Amino acid sequence: MRGHCSRVRRRGITFRVVNLRPATSDDAAFLRDMLGVAVNWHPDRAARPIGELMADPAVGHYVQGWPIDGDYGLIAEITDPIGAAWWRSFANSDPGYGFVDEETPEVTIGVSEAARGQGVGTTLLASLIRRARLAALPALSLSVEPDNPAARLYARLGFEIVGGTGGAQTMLLHLAARKRG
Repeated sequence: MRGHCSRVRRRGITFRVVNLRPATSDDAAFLRDMLGVAVNWHPDRAARPIGELMADPAVGHYVQGWPIDGDYGLIAEITDPIGAAWWRSFANSDPGYGFVDEETPEVTIGVSEAARGQGVGTTLLASLIRRARLAALPALSLSVEPDNPAARLYARLGFEIVGGTGGAQTMLLHLAARKRG
């Protein structure tokens, strides 16, 4: 079932409402495209083609075989998909760039250029975090370069820098309920 575009009118302004839906195996090609968006975020660097990214085991493993057991993702769409956010767990023997441990899934997010700056990334990531809490995950991690504008979004939603490799920062969001007292 495909999502739909709702229109909301407030104070004389019509807004398009983004629909979120779970990512399925039918979305594998779009997730590859969004992985490309995530990797090729920097406007001053030459973009690596999707085929090259998928051939690189350190990058391709973020979406190869989508979905495998434990994967979860969301697709944002208006009439067509405009963004995606997903998590995947990695093993110590094959870690992702934002790897913390085998119990902490790593998040990847991408939003098409035309949809950036409109709250799509915030909506996707906040919804993914809610789903992770419902799934009783202990935490989520990710990797981001310090000059990537998305780093501010991650910090605003509670991710904290816990390390880094190769010029990128590893960020972690603890999801376990904190004791009050």
